[in-house]
Amino acid sequence: MMQSEFRQRREQFMAKIGTGTAILRSAPTAVMHNDVEYNFRQDSNFFYLTGFNEADAIAVLAPWHETHKFVLFVQPKDRDKETWSGYRIGVDAAKEQYGADEAYPISELDEKLTQYVEKADRIFYHLGRDRTFNQTVLDLWQRLMTTYEKKGTGPIAIEDPALLLHPLRQTKSASELALMRKAVAIAAEAHHLALEMRKPGCYEYEIQAEMERLFRLRGGVGAAYPSIVASGANACILHYTENNRQMQDGELLLVDAGCSYDYYNSDITRTYPVGNQFTAEQKILYELVLKAQLNAIEQVQPNNAWNLFHDASVRTIVEGLMSLGLLQGDIEEIIKEEKYKPFFMHGTGHWLGLDVHDVGIRQIGETWQTFQPGQVVTVEPGIYIRPDFQPFEGQPQVPDRWRGIGIRIEDDVLITETGHDVLTAAVPKTVEAMER
Repeated sequence: MMQSEFRQRREQFMAKIGTGTAILRSAPTAVMHNDVEYNFRQDSNFFYLTGFNEADAIAVLAPWHETHKFVLFVQPKDRDKETWSGYRIGVDAAKEQYGADEAYPISELDEKLTQYVEKADRIFYHLGRDRTFNQTVLDLWQRLMTTYEKKGTGPIAIEDPALLLHPLRQTKSASELALMRKAVAIAAEAHHLALEMRKPGCYEYEIQAEMERLFRLRGGVGAAYPSIVASGANACILHYTENNRQMQDGELLLVDAGCSYDYYNSDITRTYPVGNQFTAEQKILYELVLKAQLNAIEQVQPNNAWNLFHDASVRTIVEGLMSLGLLQGDIEEIIKEEKYKPFFMHGTGHWLGLDVHDVGIRQIGETWQTFQPGQVVTVEPGIYIRPDFQPFEGQPQVPDRWRGIGIRIEDDVLITETGHDVLTAAVPKTVEAMER
């Protein structure tokens, strides 16, 4: 992504913070066990505004400052440490490559930070998991507050920048959408591969391995999240990740896997019959979930309230389960009292972008937010009937022939000026495609 886009984002954000100063902390280096580290993944807000992809860095945005409106504190070049843990950008290149007005070694933070905060009217900082740095910011604020009555200037409050930053992140630029389409295209190819591989006797991890191999082979960072490859009753576990079971003929295989490409993500779920043909019960429930998903997608329109697509999928699923005798009573009461939740216990979708469960407010008080062009949402209803299924009180018991079936169908949908665009449309989902 071009540095001009990151600069534009900073300008938009600084226009919102006015005479305040924003302080953003990079993601930390996380330890997997002992001295073995996880692969580094930058904090999404930090990356969104800077494009800088190293740990132990601080970004400061001070739009009121005469010369240094964007400042980076970074790890300096160090030949010995770089030999062990990889090359660093360093202080000089942080200015040249990332457009900072000034850059300092991170060791000079305590000495230099005050000058970028002392004349601000407030500090925009997210009190995150780094308690040590949280205390650094709080101490700085308290120290400046003690001189406020003498100088008449200084930050009088600390606010979370997310309230201003996240609405900017929700609406995707053309560059962001290009990256998301690439992440979708790679994941779509991988799901086609899963469709070809789902044979009796195959292990879940074989499909996972081949899909994630393709993610990297096509230039992706890797899996956008831990891949779910769930056969048989494992498909009734929403976040199943063991992926170690051997698939059997006559079962279903639920694959929920997406690719991360240059930090942007796809998120796709398909449910396949393992032996190429659905059983009668599997087919009935699959067609019901597909109908619910298509009805929900129709509600993903500009200016439609967020809750409408979930309401559409819930009503479709409830109507279908009632017609099968798996739910009984008054439909409005069932929906209001959520008696369907033993079958469908999660929401219909979430925002998608830099994070798989991306930022964005859905509801303020009783008012639902509306879809706007440039936003991307997943649409993923499902039905899950565990082998030990327990119905809502007063609802009928479920016959054995329905038990052990888990189905979810998920697409990534872009809201456009005139409607929507199903970004993942290249991944088949009709009954005919699943049974080929």
